[in-house]
Amino acid sequence: MSSEDFRAAMARFAAGVVVVTALGDDGVPRGFTASSFCSVSMHPPLILVCLANSADSYAAFASCEHFAVSVLGPEHRPLAEQFATKGADKFASQGLSLTPGGLPAVAGALVELDCETHARHPGGDHTILIGRVSGARLGEGTATPMVYYERSFRLLA
Repeated sequence: MSSEDFRAAMARFAAGVVVVTALGDDGVPRGFTASSFCSVSMHPPLILVCLANSADSYAAFASCEHFAVSVLGPEHRPLAEQFATKGADKFASQGLSLTPGGLPAVAGALVELDCETHARHPGGDHTILIGRVSGARLGEGTATPMVYYERSFRLLA
């Protein structure tokens, strides 16, 4: 199977969209957009997210002890695109806030998770980052999630 065939096949799997943030060793905030995010375990509460080894923020996540995950709604599309753009100043725009632990997060996210780094595993050209959830905050009201499907951000009807 060619890599393009595999890529096209995976593009047909709808996935939620998150922004993952941490502070680098230098104290500078780093982050990325991901659609490869899911729960792993209830006891202990674990999640996983996959980060490309070529990402600008790779070094920060290779050593961070804590990170935050913001589950996005459709109104967060500009931030999702910004955090997905290599070389962009991801923290230059409005729409960000701080978690109780002082990590950057997306203001008004559907869900905001505080995570302690539990494990890192190699996964081909990505790193599988497993976090132990130490805090969760639900956004106000009920909102529609944003999904990624066929290489585009979409809404559920």
